[in-house]
Amino acid sequence: NFAVRYLLRPPSEAAELAAAGLLLAAFSASVCSLLAITVDRYLSLYNALTYHSERTLGFTCAMVLLMWLLCLGVGLLPLLGWNCLRDQSSCSILRPVTKDNAAVLAVTFLLLFALMMQLYLQICKIAFRHAQQIAVQHQFIATAQATSTRKGLSTLSLILGTFALCWIPFAIYSLVADSSYPAVYTYSLALPATCNSLINPIIYAFRNPDIQKSLWLACCGCVPSTFSSRPRTSSDV
Repeated sequence: NFAVRYLLRPPSEAAELAAAGLLLAAFSASVCSLLAITVDRYLSLYNALTYHSERTLGFTCAMVLLMWLLCLGVGLLPLLGWNCLRDQSSCSILRPVTKDNAAVLAVTFLLLFALMMQLYLQICKIAFRHAQQIAVQHQFIATAQATSTRKGLSTLSLILGTFALCWIPFAIYSLVADSSYPAVYTYSLALPATCNSLINPIIYAFRNPDIQKSLWLACCGCVPSTFSSRPRTSSDV
């Protein structure tokens, strides 16, 4: 998008619309991926007994494909009329998307963020309940239960807090600003949103044992014995 806007002189309408579409598709895929992980985490706790039998590889691939098709559909919006090429005064900070259309996207994002917060709240409630049940069944000492629960809450707080810090300033700026604002403000706020996609895999890799197993398998073709013997706890959410 930066190359099309500033390196191609003058940029063609097709290149400008395509660059904006790719940007929207990438941002949508980033947000939808986090939402899909949140929903998957919620279902893994809510339907713990049937989760592994229902979430087959084929089902997972179908959901990922459906998500990417939806995001590509969002990326086609500038080509389908969500652009200000005929009326430059209506442009938003996400030129050539109009200010009204950018506001719709920003509000949609804030609604998705509210949905994620609600799901994580439910995850915390279920994790607390599971931790209490495990503590009673296995007669764990109170400190061990508290430590496990605190770790789970710190993981959720880290994920949700990072997401909010990276995305909400950009979403709010999209609501209040227009194309007359300096472009440097847009890029300085869009950069953290883009970097959120780099930060999340690091958080998941260090905090989630399931993803650690996948990384070990992908990189080394084996899984350390410590993973196979380790039971799943409330901190793994």
